[in-house]
Amino acid sequence: MASPGSGFWSFGSEDGSGDPENPGTARAWCQVAQKFTGGIGNKLCALLYGDAEKPAESGGSGPPRAVARKAACACSQKPCSCPKADVNYAFLHATDLLPACDGERPTLAFLQEVMDILLQYVVKSFDRSTKVIDFHYPNELLQEYNWELADQPQNLEEILMHCQTTLKYAIKTGHPRYFNQLSTGLDMVGLAADWLTSTANTNMFTYEIAPVFVLLEYVTLKKMREIIGWPGGSGDGIFSPGGAISNMYAMMIARFKMFPEVKEKGMAAVPRLIAFTSEHSHFSLKKGAAALGIGTDSVILIKCDERGKMIPSDLERRILEAKQKGFVPFLVSATAGTTVYGAFDPLLAVADICKKYKIWMHVDVKMSRKEENSAVERACSLSSRANSVTWNPHKMMGVPLQCSALLVREEGLMQNCNQMHASYLFQQDKHYDLSYDTGDKALQCGRHVDVFKLWLMWRAKGTTGFEVHVDKCLELAEYLYNIIKNREGYEMVFDGKPQHTNVCFWYVPPSLRTLEDNEERMSRLSKVAPVIKARMMEYGTTMVSYQPLGDKVNFFRMVISNPAATHQDIDFLIEEIERLGQDL
Repeated sequence: MASPGSGFWSFGSEDGSGDPENPGTARAWCQVAQKFTGGIGNKLCALLYGDAEKPAESGGSGPPRAVARKAACACSQKPCSCPKADVNYAFLHATDLLPACDGERPTLAFLQEVMDILLQYVVKSFDRSTKVIDFHYPNELLQEYNWELADQPQNLEEILMHCQTTLKYAIKTGHPRYFNQLSTGLDMVGLAADWLTSTANTNMFTYEIAPVFVLLEYVTLKKMREIIGWPGGSGDGIFSPGGAISNMYAMMIARFKMFPEVKEKGMAAVPRLIAFTSEHSHFSLKKGAAALGIGTDSVILIKCDERGKMIPSDLERRILEAKQKGFVPFLVSATAGTTVYGAFDPLLAVADICKKYKIWMHVDVKMSRKEENSAVERACSLSSRANSVTWNPHKMMGVPLQCSALLVREEGLMQNCNQMHASYLFQQDKHYDLSYDTGDKALQCGRHVDVFKLWLMWRAKGTTGFEVHVDKCLELAEYLYNIIKNREGYEMVFDGKPQHTNVCFWYVPPSLRTLEDNEERMSRLSKVAPVIKARMMEYGTTMVSYQPLGDKVNFFRMVISNPAATHQDIDFLIEEIERLGQDL
């Protein structure tokens, strides 16, 4: 593996020399480009190099040099004998690229340079000798670079420098030692799909401008509903910009189902509505209530047991309290894999209560392995009793951000809730099946194509591939738990094996290990995780999250979703925590 700062060519030359003047290097580069980009890399290599031309050198971590590079030829003969003009990006601007007249050659050359930068970053993201983060404080980055927007255009040499600078300070979320969030990893097929989506640059509101993408959304949502357990994959759904919006959609639809007049008349026309969710649920439920005019005070937090699971008896008690006050319970949001503990609410009991009191049941679910007696498998099957489900493939399934879906059991309800009949988009006399014009059931008008990443990865992996992916992450979480549960200097936040890939623990430095368990010890312990995290970021070696919860002071919340991680990376994390925290 190449060392940090080495040129891209050292990753791909056939003889290992990394010499860009070596013809074998050009061939090796094309193999790498084709691996990551498929037909795009193939076409670029053919257009830019032919069989005889050598690619220009792409520098390592430094800025692109203002040197002449060979531009592409647009003729149909490959290889050809056409003279190649030199390209000097210092004298080119965006106006020289397509659709400019004679813009094909500089466009292909410029995009090739960008591709070099991207592929170098991709490869380095998996190199454990590189930093996870090159941390600088905000004021340092603001002072070191001029980020301001100007009236006059910059040349393409400067644009390439901006690309490199941006990636230089980006967090390598695909790095095997990045554990900071649940959305980690860098899937190559998903990345290729994201590039294709941006190239297509279309909107999801009508079939006429996104025919394949609309059909893929239909097929994929149906498959997801089948997995949830709704007969024949029946129901509805939509991809939205993140789980928070999916959860808000669920609140909107639940409110509309109970009081359809709210769409025209607003909250003044309905009684005080109450939603219920566990005290460990995602904060997006309160955000949604605030955005919809329901109010955060109308979101009742239900007590959890020591493992973070909602207590059904407390849920029923709070429902009865709300009804006695004249309020109207309209939604219960359960969680199958909470953010911090990874806990699974007792969905069967929650479903019984919702049925008893005629309340909409929503489930925010993490998907996982299909294994008999698996808590997650049971959660998936029990979610079939829900009225709506939020499913975020950009989490455990490793789909590049963003990719979230809301699934709704009742078909047509989402459309009725949100449609506005915009006549310039949703004409009723079109010559194709109008059910594929899905944009009117969304809150957004402009809607990004998020489905293609998931669909293409699903085709590449199959359902079994996703199961293997998640199984590995669950196994790594159990491996971490088994190492630290009895290790000196570690205390578990709760007893027992992790319910998902979340492992919550305190690291206790030697200076605190002999102290009595009192307020002073807790006060000092609360400062340990933040200091270790800050040191991790400054060294750039790894990243893991921390937080307090209830009466528990700051603890590490380890979440594993990156399939690139190994036992050795878990071992490294433990050793690094001890190295950075032993003097505290």
